[in-house]
Amino acid sequence: MSGNRRKAFLVSAVLVGGALLMTACQDTDEAADTGASRGSSSSSASGDAATPSGSSAAGSGQGTGKGSGTAGKGSGATGGTEDGAGSGADTGNGKREPVGQSCGANDISWNARAETQAGGYILISAKAKPGITCILPAALPTVAFGSDGTEAGSAEQAAGKQITLSGSTTAYAGVNPKTTNADGGKELDSIIVAVGNDDPDPVSLKVGTITVDKPVVTNWHTSATDAVPLG
Repeated sequence: MSGNRRKAFLVSAVLVGGALLMTACQDTDEAADTGASRGSSSSSASGDAATPSGSSAAGSGQGTGKGSGTAGKGSGATGGTEDGAGSGADTGNGKREPVGQSCGANDISWNARAETQAGGYILISAKAKPGITCILPAALPTVAFGSDGTEAGSAEQAAGKQITLSGSTTAYAGVNPKTTNADGGKELDSIIVAVGNDDPDPVSLKVGTITVDKPVVTNWHTSATDAVPLG
């Protein structure tokens, strides 16, 4: 091979080699770019996936907090419910006392007996039946006599006081069936007693034979000696 041909061949070889080298480098760079791009995409996808997961966890935490708050409110309501079970009149010391119901004649165990003091009278006693707590109002007991329903008037000038009946607490009222000095009157052997004129369940109490003429009755008292009808 002549010198000129050999030089031309070497130049061609160098050019071809250089072209191949450039092509290889380009392929390598593209592969690297592609790998980096894939890595970035994969990382981004992973990061995006992590974000919803983190958000979900935060949501779970918020849900737990709200649930706890609801439980707290429920506990308060329970407390409120326990305080409401003792609901009633506020005594001013942070406590509440139950408000008692008014007594009716059928809430009471009654008794009547004749007494000789002050010229003779009938002592009525009233005690709440077992398990009952009720209030006798500050009003005159309703005591009636005979088929015509003659009622006893007041034997006292002062107004009475309300009395709470419960357990062994007993209220007393005294009845003088005859306040006149004249002869006559109705001969009866029982009296009708009620807690006020509107009491739907008055009771009839046997008292033996009595003469009734302009009868009077005292207020309710917690002591039998205070229930003597004087005058």
